[in-house]
Amino acid sequence: MSLAVPGRWIRPDGPALLRGHWPLLPLAATVLFLLAPLPAGDATASGKVGPADAASLLLVLVCAVQALRGRVRALTPLGVAVLGAPAVGLAVATMTAGDPYAALPGFVRYLQVFVLVPAAVVLLVRDAAEFRLAAGCFVVLALVQGAVGVVQYATHTGASYQGEDVRAVGTFGPGDVMGMATVVAYGLIVATAAGLAPGLPRRLRRIAGACALVLVLPLVLSFSRGAWIATAGAAVLVMALSGIRRALKVVAALAAAGVVLVGGFGVGSEMVAERLTSITQVSSAPDQSVTDRYTMWAAAESMWRERPAVGVGLKGFPANRDGHASLGLSSGSDTAGAGQAYLRQPLLSPHNMYLLILSEQGLVGLVALVGGWAALLVAGVRRLAAGAGTAARDCGLIATGLFVWQLTDFLYADIGGPSTVLTGVIIGLAAWWALPSREAAGPLRGAGAVSGAATGAGSRGRAPGVAARP
Repeated sequence: MSLAVPGRWIRPDGPALLRGHWPLLPLAATVLFLLAPLPAGDATASGKVGPADAASLLLVLVCAVQALRGRVRALTPLGVAVLGAPAVGLAVATMTAGDPYAALPGFVRYLQVFVLVPAAVVLLVRDAAEFRLAAGCFVVLALVQGAVGVVQYATHTGASYQGEDVRAVGTFGPGDVMGMATVVAYGLIVATAAGLAPGLPRRLRRIAGACALVLVLPLVLSFSRGAWIATAGAAVLVMALSGIRRALKVVAALAAAGVVLVGGFGVGSEMVAERLTSITQVSSAPDQSVTDRYTMWAAAESMWRERPAVGVGLKGFPANRDGHASLGLSSGSDTAGAGQAYLRQPLLSPHNMYLLILSEQGLVGLVALVGGWAALLVAGVRRLAAGAGTAARDCGLIATGLFVWQLTDFLYADIGGPSTVLTGVIIGLAAWWALPSREAAGPLRGAGAVSGAATGAGSRGRAPGVAARP
């Protein structure tokens, strides 16, 4: 029996699709609710509960109800350890903080993003069809936010950049300039992986490839160096895992798109060239933002050396920053544009997730969190390289690409803002692929999962506790 997806696309049955996959509605809402704009005059949504966060809470509640009814997949001991270990490190960092009550909001946020949401995704996503539904939401979000960003650049209604309101930020506003860049990069990686997947219908691959090319423009107009670097790294890995011949075609298409956009139409050519050049000058001639970043990195390292085992406690970096940072640190970053007045935002994190974990949670937290991420990455890549889950190889490419993007971006950024909740979804998708259930060994289940994606057939009608995983 062939494991390939049928080449002919069959229109899914909408009502049947909804009935079969209704527990995934909160997951789709968690992603798509990020289309909602910030309230007028609200410079940042950091530290606030937004619509996507509320949807993620509903996702966790639905998962709990389904678990009580025996309608989720059973986690292996390794899965329990990888997904549950961060909770131990978070609890230790909270209890040993100088002010445990002040650290409590940080504990809740970290628990949401790195434990509860990933676990809910792993437990609720039952097969490849449902994985593809979740991944498709990322592309929809990216296309809409990217379109808003392009309009902002064209009409000079974006965030301020080099004295002009041309920076594409989507609906996230100038207080979260990484928000649009992040979600657009997610969509680009998903579309690239789907376009390269050998088992998907040709029509679907072509649509995915077109979406990937379209998303290059808003990503460029975000002027986010970290997002550019992370996207390039993740895309190269996805292309390498999908095959050299396919990779060369994608590289040629992306190069042609870049030449047309920047060279032919002159889209931000001078600003883009200057931004690209600045990447190579981060050591010899760093700008103020890079200098601030280096200073905060040094401060984070100093905090860790002071308390190497457990760190200064969750939410402890801002309170301890001035005692560890040098005089080279500026008072904040300037934000303006996109319908908001000028505001100077304080620098409250090191803009490096690994150093933030090290400074606030020490080695205990670093091993629990980063150790689990490393295990998921190695397991996911090995599964792809070994050719496991052939019928759902596109899911593996998507999960690995998104996870590598996130881990790379963590070198230049940390959690914060409305899009943070998507980090938990991505970790969950990566764990879904890297930690297959024992029931998924049979090839027929993998084939059924793929055919379900093409026909719209659900997987919820099977006996409780039995999951059709690739």
